[in-house]
Amino acid sequence: MNSTRLSHIDVDPFTLLELYRGLVLPRMIEEKMLLLLRQGIITKWFSGIGQEGIAVGSTMALRKDDWILPLHRNLGVFTTRGFPLTRLFAQWQGKEDGYTRGRDRSFHFGAPEHRVIGMISHLGSMLGVADGIALGNRLRGEQSIALAFIGDGGTSQGDFHEALNLAAVWDLPVIFLIENNGYALSTPTSTQFRCEQLADRARGYGIRGMTIDGNDPLEVFRSVRQTAAEMRADSYGPVVIEAMTFRRRGHEEASGVAYVPAELIAEWEERDPIARFERELLEQGILDEGKIEEIRASCSALIEAGVTHMIDTPEPDVSAAREIADVHAPGGEVWSEPPAEEGPELRVVDAVAEGLRQGMELDNDLVVMGQDVADYGGVFKVTDGLVDRFGPHRVRNTPLCEAAVLGAGLGLAIRSIPSVIEMQFADFVSEGFNQIVNNLAKTHYRWGTPVNVTVRMPTGGGVAAGPFHSQSTEAWFTHTPGLKVAFPSNPYDAKGLLLTALNDPNPVMFFEHKLLYRSRRGAVPQEPYRLPFGVARIARPGSGCTIVTYGSGVTWAMAAAEADPARDIEVIDLRTLIPWDRATVFASVRRTGRCLVLHEATITSGFGAELAAAIGEECFGELDAPVMRCGSLDTPVPFNRNLEIEFLASRRLPDAIEQVMAY
Repeated sequence: MNSTRLSHIDVDPFTLLELYRGLVLPRMIEEKMLLLLRQGIITKWFSGIGQEGIAVGSTMALRKDDWILPLHRNLGVFTTRGFPLTRLFAQWQGKEDGYTRGRDRSFHFGAPEHRVIGMISHLGSMLGVADGIALGNRLRGEQSIALAFIGDGGTSQGDFHEALNLAAVWDLPVIFLIENNGYALSTPTSTQFRCEQLADRARGYGIRGMTIDGNDPLEVFRSVRQTAAEMRADSYGPVVIEAMTFRRRGHEEASGVAYVPAELIAEWEERDPIARFERELLEQGILDEGKIEEIRASCSALIEAGVTHMIDTPEPDVSAAREIADVHAPGGEVWSEPPAEEGPELRVVDAVAEGLRQGMELDNDLVVMGQDVADYGGVFKVTDGLVDRFGPHRVRNTPLCEAAVLGAGLGLAIRSIPSVIEMQFADFVSEGFNQIVNNLAKTHYRWGTPVNVTVRMPTGGGVAAGPFHSQSTEAWFTHTPGLKVAFPSNPYDAKGLLLTALNDPNPVMFFEHKLLYRSRRGAVPQEPYRLPFGVARIARPGSGCTIVTYGSGVTWAMAAAEADPARDIEVIDLRTLIPWDRATVFASVRRTGRCLVLHEATITSGFGAELAAAIGEECFGELDAPVMRCGSLDTPVPFNRNLEIEFLASRRLPDAIEQVMAY
């Protein structure tokens, strides 16, 4: 910058002073935190010294109703948005009045009241969330935009490319702001990518990209402000801004900077954004030494008050009951008296489709997303006709980008817009696994935001589809706190449980067995109804032995029980796995004294192991035989029909029943 440049820009002196003040505060906070780190008062710090121009300049350039998704070096976002330092510092110490009440650290939290949504450690994951927030802005008819930070290292992750492509296809108002600071931990950019500039990648997605000087706060301010204004005026889609800067300290303080040439650090210290901006303001007479001292004294007082509070404020209340209670968001009305199983006879696929349609009628905000869900109607035709009825803004085809779409579901939830995301096959959910188990599942526990996202999971074998279209993956998710898991076995339950899932303020993995889609029929009331989660169904009463199962296992168990009525087998259909109905299961086992746990998934570490352990612990004194399990072979699901028959648990069910009854 030079002195003549300031006199030719459309930024008034008051704004320039506010920009300077905005830069000084996070720098002084960092200097204080580094001192406290050496004293052992705080335990970890990710320094953004030398990069403040990007966080502060971009945040000041946006409106208060715009959303920002920062990373761990973007302290200037939080200070510029006016976060109380007392609460922010308490967050860093894991104290009770921090934003996560000690459940997460540093900037790993969201504060919707400030329209700032912080990161998780999987750095690219929040870019898809930004897409969802921007989509929510459009659906709400708002002109607000989303700005998401990513580092140079994070641009190599699949999340980055999926999010850019989804934003481009949907023409979403997102600014993807790349902080190119030269290193991903210790890996220099020369070994990370071959393109000349990271902003060049935007062209591959048909969107605009630009590279700016990230150590020039005014250039950052003007670039972001202009881009945001154009987005609002012309309603055009995403933009990539690459801000060139440098990380002068380690990735985090413990890692040091031994891998960085000393002359490179010195070179960038000369380009320090605060010293540089201060010199120019002094030259223009906008700033003087007295004003500098006044600003620094004001910042120092705020910081000292925040540190005192951080040290004195209480530790979190250690309560197992509170911790467990906060894993899931409360709410989700269940109609107290669902209608009896009377009505037209439907297949499972028809019941799911009817439930989804009625859910969209009941909630005008509900959005359906997935591959081929619009005009094609989904690969199993569950969504057939929905786009004609509700429009393409609510029934949205997506590219092949499960991670970005699941992240977008979280972004919509942050905007209080519920969504249903269809996996073409449950097997494909592994492409978005991180978003489910680390983002959707943990958000409410960490910072209290409900996450109304239903992930529909066509699942299971028996259709000769081979290893990648037949897996039973429910145990992947029953082990993850924060998720709910439903697995209906019949049309009545499928519709009622789906309508409950759509209304639940928590992420629900909703499993639909592909073989049952068109083979299982039953009466389904025409009116909408909701069935409570965690309430099992006694599919067949009996007193000789209890079979606890779900999904396709119910069909197998019923057939086995009816083939040999003398055994008097009671069949319990769990309906939902998280939560599961302990009271009904335990009461049945106490009556019969024998229990077989049955599921289609492979036997080792399947959900049946959890059921068997819980039943053994609770009902040991009333058991006449060990709790036994029956599951599929511990192999991938084979393609050949005869091999698949041998694989499935149904092949071993008669022997398993004989074993538990003969003990």
